[in-house]
Amino acid sequence: MHPKVIKADGEEEPFDPSKLELSLRRSGAAPEVCRYIVNHIRGELEDGMTTSEIYQHAFNLLKREEKSGIAARYSIKRAVFDLGPSGFPFERFVSEILRSEGWKTKTGVAMNGKCAPHEVDVLAEKGKERVGIEVKFHNSQGIRTDVKDALYVHARFEDLKAAREQSPKVTDGCLVTNTRFTINAVRYGMCSGLTMVSWDYPRNGGLHERIEKARVHPITALTTVSDSEKRRLLDKNIVLCRKIMENPSILAEFGINKERTEEIVAETRELCK
Repeated sequence: MHPKVIKADGEEEPFDPSKLELSLRRSGAAPEVCRYIVNHIRGELEDGMTTSEIYQHAFNLLKREEKSGIAARYSIKRAVFDLGPSGFPFERFVSEILRSEGWKTKTGVAMNGKCAPHEVDVLAEKGKERVGIEVKFHNSQGIRTDVKDALYVHARFEDLKAAREQSPKVTDGCLVTNTRFTINAVRYGMCSGLTMVSWDYPRNGGLHERIEKARVHPITALTTVSDSEKRRLLDKNIVLCRKIMENPSILAEFGINKERTEEIVAETRELCK
């Protein structure tokens, strides 16, 4: 019987080595490296360890055994949390994902509904579609976006859909979060027709899948960049790793020398390939 581990939301569950191995394989790690890490962690596992501690241990082993780009890809979920503490970098990140999918986007757009004015976090346009997106950022994995948020967002976008003729309307509304939805939130979204996107919802088209498909990885995933450098890059509205790959010279503006720039670019290429 496997020891019990504590999840981010405080619930306990038996440790499942297959879940850990799957997440390692998805990062691109070699099969033998995946098996080594799983067996190493199983040998040190104790009742009451947190999933966060297990992740950190696996991440450290992966950095040692694999290329830095592999470890960076394994850390994508945590890297999205590191876009905080405010939700503004995450809004820009969601905007970049949509741009990579062919949408024209704006952030922080003031719009008038039929009954009230609203600020839309991200406005995405493609052809005749104009989608208003409410971005719900959480700093902790244990916090879920619940039905109250879905009700609020649905009401806002229904008001914007019904805007007067002389005002820009939205054709649809969407709620995006970096964590997960509660069961009741999902039920409400399905019933009301509200489009909802979380880390792994819907099954085909969740945030993680879209990040990997479009190769739009957050700058916070890089292991060769310090935390202070990441904050400075975010302050300059640089949220994507591929921006560095496309224009390495921007690193010189932050006092990063040629040798480190080559190291960072190499990791970025490995992550985005």
